[in-house]
Amino acid sequence: MDDKGFAIIRSKGDQTLFGGYSTHEMKKKLMIPDSRPLADFLPTLTIKAKDFATELTSHNVIEKDLTGETQISGEHIENNRAVRKMLIERGVKPEALPPAEDIKKVQRKLQGDEKRLIQTVKKDKVRGSK
Repeated sequence: MDDKGFAIIRSKGDQTLFGGYSTHEMKKKLMIPDSRPLADFLPTLTIKAKDFATELTSHNVIEKDLTGETQISGEHIENNRAVRKMLIERGVKPEALPPAEDIKKVQRKLQGDEKRLIQTVKKDKVRGSK
């Protein structure tokens, strides 16, 4: 299967997890720029739900010897449906969760914090050696 096939499968899984909302509709709902991946703004719970459904699919593709876009897509949709059902039973609607902070901003902040920490440690070493 090629990248396009995998993208279609992932998209169908997302649409199932998000209660029928497409990736584009979720981006619009969460006010995410079209040029950015939806996953960069999803809360951890949603990322874990997507990851769990994907791992179930990966496992079952091997266990059930599934091949082709139709079989794998059907499996992925069913796994996302099961994960969504469990979330709904626990009072969580994935499409209603607020977006998380932009992961790129978080990454830049962590890199800045790391640089400041390294500079502080270097200054402390210099002070300690005098």
